[in-house]
Amino acid sequence: MPELDQPWALLGGLSPQTFMRKHWQKKPLLIRQAVPGVQPPLSRPALFDLAGQDDVESRLIVQGGTGKKAPAWALHHGPIARTRIPKLAQPRWTLLVQGLDLHVPAAHELLKQFRFVPDARLDDLMISYASDGGGVGPHYDSYDVFLLQVHGKRRWRIGPIDDPTLLPDMPVKILANFQPTEEYVLEPGDMLYLPPRWGHDGIAEGECMTCSVGFRVPETSELTRDVLIRVGETLECEDPPRLYKDPKQLATAEPGRIPPGLQAFAAEAVARALKDPQSLNTALGEMLTEPKPRVWFDLGAEPLADGVGVVLDAKTRMMYDDHCIYANGESWRAAGADARVLRELADQRRLSAARVAKVSDAVRGLLEQWVDDGWLHPEG
Repeated sequence: MPELDQPWALLGGLSPQTFMRKHWQKKPLLIRQAVPGVQPPLSRPALFDLAGQDDVESRLIVQGGTGKKAPAWALHHGPIARTRIPKLAQPRWTLLVQGLDLHVPAAHELLKQFRFVPDARLDDLMISYASDGGGVGPHYDSYDVFLLQVHGKRRWRIGPIDDPTLLPDMPVKILANFQPTEEYVLEPGDMLYLPPRWGHDGIAEGECMTCSVGFRVPETSELTRDVLIRVGETLECEDPPRLYKDPKQLATAEPGRIPPGLQAFAAEAVARALKDPQSLNTALGEMLTEPKPRVWFDLGAEPLADGVGVVLDAKTRMMYDDHCIYANGESWRAAGADARVLRELADQRRLSAARVAKVSDAVRGLLEQWVDDGWLHPEG
């Protein structure tokens, strides 16, 4: 990866450090020729075929009539058979495929260019194919997004959200009173960055494809629930068990009332379970690397041989903190040289043959297991 304090063409000549300081979660940035000579990650027929697969998340959005009244919209969730996709000459329809980086190597390589943002925030690459006039209506996202034009032209109208009211009774979320303040036409290689809650409306001018690099945005209630569930799953029974005691409990005329002492006992038990910061960090790391629901791995066809390097499967999510390594929802304690080599694997997503040859027996065993599980692949 180029130096983070040096200019990047991807960011319009800004360094990643400058971009993060001036624009990230603050204000939009239009970048002309962010990726010169860009090509779509896959062909139109290949995209249509992919949308029909069970393990691919896809949507088809078709805009209906025009006129003074709000146009009708139809939303279809995948898998979407080729016969359900409108004719190419039909205007105002859009096919969306999420997680393209999990299925198409070129998309995975494109997504890797955005790893100046932590993997814990990087989500996926979505591709939008639209016929002339196609779009999803004026809307806003709760996450940061880079919109890269890879084929054809798309006109973007953007602006801050003063009124988040949505049109009623619509299958898609469309702003009722969107007031754009800027307008751009993006051609192949051009890119637009938008921070969260920034209104945007993209309309295809002829056939077009747009790649959207989106970022995960943890939400407090969901994050709390997921982390607490994982912490609870790791709790071990105490020996001897700590039991609730109430020797001073009086006879009561309110048998339905929960005793305050029992409430305090429960609160203390939960606080004790959460007292260890690493237990929370471990739960967070496992949650952040958990594969998405439609992701599964093909088992390795052959064991890890001597004299080869390794590369992470595109579907593998791998991260680390000061004490643990995380991959695909699991965690391992690691320190010293073992931690260094596994962190290198997480950061670079591959290890050279020379590096693999020097790992400890424990790490070698872990790599062999990951190869068997399909999380990791030998690389000659």
